[in-house]
Amino acid sequence: MSQPLDPATVDIDHVDSRGLRDHILRRPDVLSRLLLAGEEVDRLPQKGDVSNVVIIGMGEAALAGDLIGAVAGPFMAVPLVVHRGYELPSFVGPDTFVIALSASGSTDETVEATEAAYEAGASLLSITSPDGHLAELSDAWQTPTIPLPADLDPRVELVPLAVAPLLALETMGFFPGARGWIDLAVSQLERRRDAVLSGDDPAARIARTIGRTFPVVYGAGPIGAVASLRWKHQFNLTAKIPAFSNHVPELCHNEISGWGQHGDVTRQVFTRIDLRHDDEHPNDAERFDKVAEMTLEVVADVARLDAEGEGTLAQLLDLIFVGDLCAVEIALAEGIDPGPVPAVEAVRLTAR
Repeated sequence: MSQPLDPATVDIDHVDSRGLRDHILRRPDVLSRLLLAGEEVDRLPQKGDVSNVVIIGMGEAALAGDLIGAVAGPFMAVPLVVHRGYELPSFVGPDTFVIALSASGSTDETVEATEAAYEAGASLLSITSPDGHLAELSDAWQTPTIPLPADLDPRVELVPLAVAPLLALETMGFFPGARGWIDLAVSQLERRRDAVLSGDDPAARIARTIGRTFPVVYGAGPIGAVASLRWKHQFNLTAKIPAFSNHVPELCHNEISGWGQHGDVTRQVFTRIDLRHDDEHPNDAERFDKVAEMTLEVVADVARLDAEGEGTLAQLLDLIFVGDLCAVEIALAEGIDPGPVPAVEAVRLTAR
């Protein structure tokens, strides 16, 4: 079984050098500010001039693109593609609306792909740091930019990176009602934050369940896919532990078979985390329950989080909020600074 943690014994201010936990708790306030910033965006293309939308990003920025696709994609009349890497798809051209996402503004894959999009004649919108190279390019090209708040840690900017494009898509007529969805999400994040601060903290409970095991995070459908991958990323980046994620129905076609061997080993090292939400397809919900039943005896423990809030965006951001805090809880309980990511920086430097 997993080992209990005691975060109460940790000096948070000393260990959390960048105040990551506080940044997460301020997320509803940041989103409220973004609603105002989104109203000032102009120079966007006309809806009728756009045949496809391409979102460029890497890491958490690309996951922000996945979030946009999961929330807005089903309502859009044109295809939405998330692109990771240097070389753009060949279809990108004057009828493409490109949204470039980079918290730092210096992600080399994103910068190079955005330059290629500009050369291809695509319409551009950048969501980035006001001090980064991507913002400089936007100024030179006279293309619109939504600046990210300067006081926000780049590690927690997935949500602002995702919400700002939703506002732009609403302005263009591709995603009507985005502001209403965001308002509902802000309200839910405020409720969740207040509950956490008053002691009703599912993140801490799940962190104690995980202990020193390795989390396997499962979700359902596009919403669950984004949420589970975000949890995995934050366990990797923040808690500095191996973690794995997948989603129903995809895992039902492959991964479920992998639990058929070595149960005596897996039940010592893995904890399954189930992320559930109200938008699950009925078939996915039934399969999720079956997967939970089939894997119950081959994991050390199980934790379940049911999303709260009204609307798809609110429930997805609620799952992400709890996951971000859970990763911080694990890091702090082990005396690990959740902020710096030296391994990522070391690999990144090799490409320069």
